[in-house]
Amino acid sequence: MPLRPLWITLVFAAACLTALPLRADDLADIEVLYHAGQVDEALGKADDIIATKPRAAEVRFLKGVMLIEQKREDEAIQVFTSLTQDFPELADPYNNLAVLHASKGQLQSALLALQNALRNDPGHRMARENLGDLYLILAQQAWAAAQKAGKGDDTELKRKLRLAREILPAAVPTRILKPRGTPTPTPKPGSALRRSQG
Repeated sequence: MPLRPLWITLVFAAACLTALPLRADDLADIEVLYHAGQVDEALGKADDIIATKPRAAEVRFLKGVMLIEQKREDEAIQVFTSLTQDFPELADPYNNLAVLHASKGQLQSALLALQNALRNDPGHRMARENLGDLYLILAQQAWAAAQKAGKGDDTELKRKLRLAREILPAAVPTRILKPRGTPTPTPKPGSALRRSQG
């Protein structure tokens, strides 16, 4: 009989530990390590926190951002996809997932992710701007295909394509949302989407 109360106590203790809130210092420590160039240590600390607090959305989001900045897009896609599954009400992971899909040319997946972001937060400015840029990219593709497919006067198509290229010179979105307090790197030349603060 004494084994059963011990087991109940252990289960209760484990539940309490996983319910502990994320300390602000944890997030700050990861950011300090990362910006000091200690990327592996920052990702390791993030993984350690996630292992003990799997619902720590802020740390998971920051990990995804760090992975993007390290050009580890496939891993970042896994992080943001997991966030959208565990926290489907959040808009930012969907926005970042959309940018990753768009950068890989998966425009329909990007479109779906942005629509989900805006369903969750209709006022999400960055997702709305990204959606506009994505629609322009899709329009450019449609106009270019129409120009190749048809015979006849394509003056209007050429005009639309020229104007679209003036608005959006690069056809691959590269913007990601940043967690609050994380410095924004200089945008890449010719990037279709700019970065913003979260």
